[in-house]
Amino acid sequence: MLSVQDVARLMADPSVDNRAATVAKVGDAFSGGGMGDKERVLAEEIFRLMVRDVETKVRAALSQSIRLSADLPHDVAVSLANDVAEVALPVIEASSVLSDDDLMAIIASKPAEYQVAVAARPVVSERVSDALVETRNEDVVARLVSNDGAMLSEETMDRVLDEFGHVQRISNPMAERTVLPMKVAERLVSLVSERIRDHLVTHHDLSPDLAMDLLLDSRERATLHLLDGSTDTPDVYDLVDQLHANGRLSATIILRALCMGDLTFFEAALAKKAGIPVANAYQLIHDRGGKGLERLFNRVGMTPQALAVARAALEVAEELDLSGSDDRLALREVMIERVLTRFEDGIDQENLDYFIAKIAGKPAPDKHV
Repeated sequence: MLSVQDVARLMADPSVDNRAATVAKVGDAFSGGGMGDKERVLAEEIFRLMVRDVETKVRAALSQSIRLSADLPHDVAVSLANDVAEVALPVIEASSVLSDDDLMAIIASKPAEYQVAVAARPVVSERVSDALVETRNEDVVARLVSNDGAMLSEETMDRVLDEFGHVQRISNPMAERTVLPMKVAERLVSLVSERIRDHLVTHHDLSPDLAMDLLLDSRERATLHLLDGSTDTPDVYDLVDQLHANGRLSATIILRALCMGDLTFFEAALAKKAGIPVANAYQLIHDRGGKGLERLFNRVGMTPQALAVARAALEVAEELDLSGSDDRLALREVMIERVLTRFEDGIDQENLDYFIAKIAGKPAPDKHV
């Protein structure tokens, strides 16, 4: 707290610098938590006087020294947070005393630099995040999605991608967030792939058709990697729905999924393409007579070569399931080896992606029976 010498110095010379130094010393002592009850009451009264000081430097010194205090009086925090930017921003960004209602009022009434400070807080609730996204300010949204402490609902992430998906300073940090719903991740894969295609066309001697082939190949592999280790069936179904709605549920990605051991995706994808319940697709796929899978492939327009590959892959999956193995990597290796062995004539065995594209062919329009 203040010493006798501090008080004497301030009385003798109440200059801006001395006032700023004095309030900073009181603020540091208050934030340190070593004050008694009487000292705290006195410090709070000093703060209430200083928030009305005409000099910005004094108020800024107060803001900087008490921004981290969890015991700061609410009225003092609100006064500082609504001051000029030099005073307000440290408190807006760091003070835990400010409530969501306080932050919502700041977002609604203050310019972008204040909103950016809200977006940078250690914790940002979904409600506040939604309000920040509604500002439609690129700087604000970029800071928000870069903050892993900001809670973003899937709906909010979708709105961000709808509005700013093409902006790399937003989509890139979005992709790096610790928690990312699978459907949002798939949209990001698509956005990144489209930028890769544009770069290949404009910076390299590639035709648009070849660039598109490369795009689809990399996109499908990246999309299926989203499923690695996933046991959440609803997430898989949501991903299938999204791929189908956007025209990305291709024959190649369906076969890739099967060869990578993602049977849930394979079953859900065929059900979606055929327009039937997943339970019905499951019965057709695992029909002991083998006719059910053929009927299903005919319905969705997949080639006879693809049917043969699927049968071979399903045999391997069944064998490993009966053996009690749950090693996904082993499943993939055995499945790929078995399929390649069966179809080794005319197939580049060093390149599974080429192999799948060759046997799958281009997906035909859905057929109805």
